[in-house]
Amino acid sequence: MLSKTLQDGLNDYGIGAKIRALRLKKKIGLVDLGKHTGLSPALLSKIERGRLFPTLPTLLRIALVFGVGLEFFFAGAREKPLIAVTRKSQRVELPERQGAREAAYRFESLDYPATERRFNCYYTEFLPVARDKLRPHDHAGVEFIYVIAGILSVHMNGEEHALEAGDAIYFDSTIPHAYRRSGGRRCSAVVVTAP
Repeated sequence: MLSKTLQDGLNDYGIGAKIRALRLKKKIGLVDLGKHTGLSPALLSKIERGRLFPTLPTLLRIALVFGVGLEFFFAGAREKPLIAVTRKSQRVELPERQGAREAAYRFESLDYPATERRFNCYYTEFLPVARDKLRPHDHAGVEFIYVIAGILSVHMNGEEHALEAGDAIYFDSTIPHAYRRSGGRRCSAVVVTAP
């Protein structure tokens, strides 16, 4: 239990209100935010209403979804130009879906240290998955995929687009889409999403 002094000090940062503002700006519901963070909608609601203060790891999970750094919740405007380096050994791996048994891909954030990002960039490895096990998803904005290795099949609008190494695709990500590795070789790509 936090003392009144600590509660008042944490309330001054308005962390819950900032999370809510980010969520509404991105037009994401509590249930969807819960799916992306692995946190329950009830817990997220308590945090937003200031009834519960998140731990730093919990706050970082939320921050990664919105493309902001922890400092967004604790400081004012950035004072220095933004430069963010992500080392290969420090990439943050994000699950396709929290608790999913059969994943179609694994992705790692390439730009998580950059605060207030205007797009999100991931290194993605696609796993073998049966065509009937594909789980189409959609999200606001646009998506760009550049295939590094292997053959990637992108499914949307009843069509399958086979992309080989060096190929790219740009599309409206509000269209339900799914990915699967074609052939037996390793398949990887850089995926960029923007609101």
